[in-house]
Amino acid sequence: MTSATEIKSVAVVGGGFMGSGIAESVAVSGLPVVVRDVDHASVARAGTRIEDSLQRAVRRGKLDAAAAREVRDRIELTTDISPVSAADLVIEAVPEQEQLKLEVMHLIDEVVADRAIIASNTSSIPIAELAQAVRNPSRVLGLHFFSPVPVMTLVEVVIALDTSAETVSVAKAFVGQIGKCPIETKDRSGFIVNMLLVPYLMAAVRMFEEGFASREDIDTGMRLGCGHPMGPLRLCDFIGLDVLYAVCDSLYEEFKRDEYAPPPLLKRMVASGRLGEKSGRGFYDYNSR
Repeated sequence: MTSATEIKSVAVVGGGFMGSGIAESVAVSGLPVVVRDVDHASVARAGTRIEDSLQRAVRRGKLDAAAAREVRDRIELTTDISPVSAADLVIEAVPEQEQLKLEVMHLIDEVVADRAIIASNTSSIPIAELAQAVRNPSRVLGLHFFSPVPVMTLVEVVIALDTSAETVSVAKAFVGQIGKCPIETKDRSGFIVNMLLVPYLMAAVRMFEEGFASREDIDTGMRLGCGHPMGPLRLCDFIGLDVLYAVCDSLYEEFKRDEYAPPPLLKRMVASGRLGEKSGRGFYDYNSR
């Protein structure tokens, strides 16, 4: 098996916040993209998400109205898995649950061409574990995009034990083609960014949990003292506390180091539905906006 030497068409399986953002970025670069989700309601939400993002780009002068329409026309939204079969690259972008991702990777493998590259957008699950679901793991790697995808330029290219050099080369070229910056990382839970970021964020959660400082002072300290654009607790809310909890679990399972363990407060907040911006409440309240 040889992988595609150039990516000319893309499919994204999972049309949530990350999947729709990936699809938009691909379409903006001029490539056609299929977005597949499980039901019509999910597909409709993906379409609304993409349309709203494109309209924001128009208002900010990033695109004109005609270009935005052309971008939207390059995106096919569907509940059918069969259109995925024509793609040179298929990106799995479903929620951060290992069993779900394994099922989706197996589903993708059943329909794609032998030459197609299969990538996961996982933020923490080792690619070698997900590649179990694919007949030829040499064409599997991680492409970890960052949120919000249309704005953030970084993509971690995660190289598993069996990923071929050709697959890596084509995937990196694709990342550059859609205007992003690829960085290579070995296949360890958390990769580069989350392995460094998560202990910092969890330290901030523990500091707040212990009453050492207020949430505002913790965030202001890191913004003004370290030049960060967003404080750690606000960033937790932006990422999503449920997503962070899953990443912490994955990192702790792999390394068994205390700095990766989710603090009790984080667990209680997730159980209470306080997931951050997306639920209207996390460390901060967003309902009054």
